[in-house]
Amino acid sequence: MRPDYVDFHTHLDLYPDLAQAIATCDRLRVATLAVTTHPKAFERNVELSADSDFVRVGLGLHPQLVADRHLEIDLFESLLPRTRYVGEVGLDRGPAHYRSFELQRLIFERILRACAEQGNKILSLHSVRATKPILDMLDEHLPPDRAGVVLHWFTGSKAAVRRAVDRGCYFSVNEGMLASASGVRVIREIPIDRVLTETDGPFLTRDDKPIKPGDVGRAVEMIASCAGSPVEVVRAKILSNLKRLLQSD
Repeated sequence: MRPDYVDFHTHLDLYPDLAQAIATCDRLRVATLAVTTHPKAFERNVELSADSDFVRVGLGLHPQLVADRHLEIDLFESLLPRTRYVGEVGLDRGPAHYRSFELQRLIFERILRACAEQGNKILSLHSVRATKPILDMLDEHLPPDRAGVVLHWFTGSKAAVRRAVDRGCYFSVNEGMLASASGVRVIREIPIDRVLTETDGPFLTRDDKPIKPGDVGRAVEMIASCAGSPVEVVRAKILSNLKRLLQSD
């Protein structure tokens, strides 16, 4: 696989046609992590991407769905040996999901413990208003040498960025994040050798339409602008970062 771009967090199965979305990523030569939101979605994603050179599937249990789908944790654990990639998982302490936060913590702990036991995993983490609990639980339950961690659409403080960087985390960045002043402040704190790109499609929109699968070119341009570096240098660096992450274990 020799990709031209990286989309390390997208929901291909939430586009109208999963097979077409996979084909688009292949045509564009975008190394893609297709995250899932619950374990029952995993096998269909794997089946349809089996012949793809560029799409890999993450096994997920989204924190926003934990209240309704927490009983799928057993299925999650049974499927985990079949994939290196885990996502979307994590914690969400936003107002709409605060009531399930303790249950989210219990499920996330089981996920981290299972990943630590098996090793050689790469996680894409959701951390809305939960940066400190996420980092605390990583420190407690998932040794850095047992898994790579990518913080998706990260909105934590400068201190949290430093803590995550010291732990070895990567950050997947999309154009929506970089459209805000707070997002620009965050990206300027992240070392360029820890940056990946993502779309978070179809949730991220452009011109009031869902962003297309693998469409990370504008994100690369915005990162380059923040870093004061040529676009092609940043694109190559992101590819290098992905290669290093995949070789980390």
